Amino acid sequence: MAALDPVVDLYNAVSLRYAVPVGGENSAAYCGSPRLVFADGSETFDTLKEGQPATESPEPGEVIWRDDRGVTCRRWNWRQGVRTRLSASDKAMWFILESLPEMPVDELYAAGNMLTDGLEKMMPGLRFESTLIGV
Repeated sequence: MAALDPVVDLYNAVSLRYAVPVGGENSAAYCGSPRLVFADGSETFDTLKEGQPATESPEPGEVIWRDDRGVTCRRWNWRQGVRTRLSASDKAMWFILESLPEMPVDELYAAGNMLTDGLEKMMPGLRFESTLIGV
């Protein structure tokens, strides 16, 4: 896998190591709170196609992350948008690790710890908060 950005590379490594989808977002780029919803198909999603800016709409019924402005990530946290893209220079970040019921909770915590340990090495003095949702 090609290197993208130190933070993105870290959460991709966590995803590969624990076989769990991991997404990261620049929370300062959000308009309102992130929400996990079913798309109605009219939402906008900023992306890149062949290296050029493009706008798409998700399929009706597709699971998306969105804010007040539009879609931030499609297909759960698989396809991240341009507007809320993360980089190592961002100061406010949020991450989501999406597990299926088959994944033991202790493995999910281990994946989260790998992520926070790596972030602390990159960003000494990091403050973070962790919340488990839906167990």
